[in-house]
Amino acid sequence: MNKNIFSLFVKPVFLFFIAIVGSVACFAQSQDIEMADTMRSNGKIYVVVAVCLTILVGLFLYMANVDSRLRKLEKEKV
Repeated sequence: MNKNIFSLFVKPVFLFFIAIVGSVACFAQSQDIEMADTMRSNGKIYVVVAVCLTILVGLFLYMANVDSRLRKLEKEKV
């Protein structure tokens, strides 16, 4: 009976509480992001974007390389 009460009452109330707290935290943030404005005005934001894209492309290429090696090993085993 305790499990049924938990799943019917406590769990939805807990999830509702978490959703309310999460939404309040989103509204608490200020709209002025000085760092982004400064980096955009200096042109440095493009350097940050380029570095992030380079890292992501490198990770995807590494994953593709590992996947091809793994497929090759699986074919050799079978």
